[in-house]
Amino acid sequence: MIRHLFTLIWNRRRANFLLVTEIFLAFVVLFVVGSLLVYNQQNYQNPLGFEYEQVWRVGLDPGTQPKAERLSTLRQIIQRLRGLSGVQALGLTYSNTPFTDNHNTGDVNAVKGGHKVEVNSYWMEDDIRDVLSLRVLAGRWFDKRDDASNVPPVILTQDAQEQLFPQQSALGRIVYKGKKEFRVVGVVENFRGDGDLSSPKPAILRRLTAQDTSYVGFFTLLVRVRPGTGAELERQMTIESLAIGKGWSVGITPLPEQRAAQLKRVLTPIVAMVLSCVFLVVNVALGLFGVLWQTINQRRSEIGLRRAMGASAGAISGQVVGEILVVTTFGLMLGLGVAAQFPLLGVLGVSVGVYLTAMVLATGLIYALTAICALYPSRLAAGIHPAVALREE
Repeated sequence: MIRHLFTLIWNRRRANFLLVTEIFLAFVVLFVVGSLLVYNQQNYQNPLGFEYEQVWRVGLDPGTQPKAERLSTLRQIIQRLRGLSGVQALGLTYSNTPFTDNHNTGDVNAVKGGHKVEVNSYWMEDDIRDVLSLRVLAGRWFDKRDDASNVPPVILTQDAQEQLFPQQSALGRIVYKGKKEFRVVGVVENFRGDGDLSSPKPAILRRLTAQDTSYVGFFTLLVRVRPGTGAELERQMTIESLAIGKGWSVGITPLPEQRAAQLKRVLTPIVAMVLSCVFLVVNVALGLFGVLWQTINQRRSEIGLRRAMGASAGAISGQVVGEILVVTTFGLMLGLGVAAQFPLLGVLGVSVGVYLTAMVLATGLIYALTAICALYPSRLAAGIHPAVALREE
């Protein structure tokens, strides 16, 4: 039976060439889109490493105030905001806070001049741990003991430790960022400040204080507020900040709102890509249905003759479905050959598991699509009466 199907396909190779090409192109598109969807879905399932609910981002712009006066004003604002009843914890940080699409990357190595690991860098005041509910896995968090340290302290995420010190503890070790030396005092859970759909990336957390004279530009605070607080606390924080910082400007944004806005920005092109893929799949389905319909009308005499010779309706229906599945297999073989090059060449820069999952999903979808499209035409073929078909001939 299978040999007979392949013979029929080969005899109609010119007519089936366009079908094979159409299935091949549809598979490649489904594979690429599927790889991106699987990749983003896996990223979304990874923990962020911090808690963002009830956390606000406060941006403070000193405007034209002289730089020599800004740090003093900042310390007063921080002290005043910490005293508000609705504030649970508050810490100073840099502008690359979670969900802002601001990045600060650089290379770190465990041996000067040795293998470099690209990391995200975050500057955090001591209280940021309580603001973001960061979990320390080993060592400790920044504290007063670091004030007298000759070597600046840093904290590594778990994946940064694994890449810099494979199967070793990073505690007490020296890492190098450029020409600067840092001592590792702690290890925390992986920190994905770039957002839900971002790929996991090693990170290094550096200590920041309100006395850091190298940072006198736009200031950023992260504030954990009590549940139930809202517009009234926001208004109060703005009033208190402006009362101390004359000429300053204040912007307050809850991290859940920033997360929703970032997801919208990231998902918009993905949704557009998926809709385009759906449109392509629908067109492929309509094309397959039309070709099968036309093929059956052209082969009515052949089908009628087979029925007259004793072929059952089920055999006729199975032949039609079998033929289209064989054609589909030819197209998928070409598509899988192309898809296999993606992990070898690292085209999309994702793991091999993502490619394999996308291949399986795309293959299953194509087979299901062609089988569904063949069902109704196969039933029409099975319903052809031999006497009517032969009389028409």
